[in-house]
Amino acid sequence: MNTAISVDNLSKQYRLGSRQRGSYGSLRESLSEAVAAPLRRLSRRIRKNGSGASDPLEDELWALKDVSFEIRPGEALGIVGRNGAGKSTLLKILSRITAPTDGHVRIAGRLGCLLEVGTGFHQELTGRENIFLNGAIIGMGRREIAQKFDAIVAFAEIDRFIDTPVKRYSSGMYVRLAFAVAAHMEPDILLVDEVLSVGDLAFQRKCMDFSKRLLEQNCTLLFVSHNMFAIKAMCERAIYLSEGRLSLDGTPEEVIRRYDQEGQLDTASWATGLVGSDPSKWSIHIKGCEILGEDGEPRAVFEYGESMRIRLRYEAQNFLHSPIFSIGIVRSDNVSCCNYNTSMDQFATGTISGSGLIELQIPAMKLVADVYTIQILVWDSKFQHLYCAQVGKNFHVSHPVLSTEFGVYHEPAQWSWAE
Repeated sequence: MNTAISVDNLSKQYRLGSRQRGSYGSLRESLSEAVAAPLRRLSRRIRKNGSGASDPLEDELWALKDVSFEIRPGEALGIVGRNGAGKSTLLKILSRITAPTDGHVRIAGRLGCLLEVGTGFHQELTGRENIFLNGAIIGMGRREIAQKFDAIVAFAEIDRFIDTPVKRYSSGMYVRLAFAVAAHMEPDILLVDEVLSVGDLAFQRKCMDFSKRLLEQNCTLLFVSHNMFAIKAMCERAIYLSEGRLSLDGTPEEVIRRYDQEGQLDTASWATGLVGSDPSKWSIHIKGCEILGEDGEPRAVFEYGESMRIRLRYEAQNFLHSPIFSIGIVRSDNVSCCNYNTSMDQFATGTISGSGLIELQIPAMKLVADVYTIQILVWDSKFQHLYCAQVGKNFHVSHPVLSTEFGVYHEPAQWSWAE
């Protein structure tokens, strides 16, 4: 079977606290390295505990470890994983920005990349000049760029600003121009890393439609996104990366289910100074979080206006008198959208200890379409002492029109003509 991309036992190692061997640096970096080296050697001797342990500042980090998969020509593959899972490292290796530590990659065809906002752009150059610069970087000839210039500008919708330096562009304008150049390269393989979330709703749809046309022309698409709707809409197959390893290769539905199940109930990063990082040592912690539909069945995707049930399983080490359970809903851009707690809803919790269940039923949700995360807090009866702060599961709200462009939520209203 023909393959567009073949990845065989791919691994990438980084050494924390030091520059990679063989990398090139500036004169300033070289001088800094010369000054710092004796101090680092002294620090290593001090830190060494006699057991031969390595310097913690130079711990090895495997961003990818023994990853293998193949992609057929014309296939759309979604790459899913949490922050630090190795998604961007994988795309950088595929696009030859960085080299693997071990393993092999074979690519058949012309490769187009859209990895970061403004990659390959020069801040002082105009949009017109950057089209030719960026096009040349990704492998287009000057004649090809000139022939497609008008189509690129029209697609990016920046004709009024084409002769303006890109340092004055908004992030959305950056993305539109970068995607327009990469897409009009007419690649055999297109790598896209999350950047489409910066554009507005109309442009995101435009990019989706254009990507689907590329797929119809047998272009191969690798798509990294935290937007599970985009993964489901664009891809027929997905892989799930976890701590640098390929954990699952299957349908988007299977991979999204694994994504939602794993990595939950961690300590909220902002609260470690208040409660500590080990939930098992808290007075109370959450051992399970379920998101259910109105019928009581587990759900990860909700249509706008549907109700939701959130069931928490807790373990209290001590007797707690009238603790306040709080459930917040946080959007993917870290906007806190709403909060429910037992105090405001006048639900008496009494004295609790040991294991137990508590459930919240949310009426019709009017949140706009996006990815949301459950945040779970447990306070004392006066909101003065925080017992527990954990991150729960993700869920998705779907709507054909409503998005973050419309704010946080939408409540239907009554309109009338004024007399």
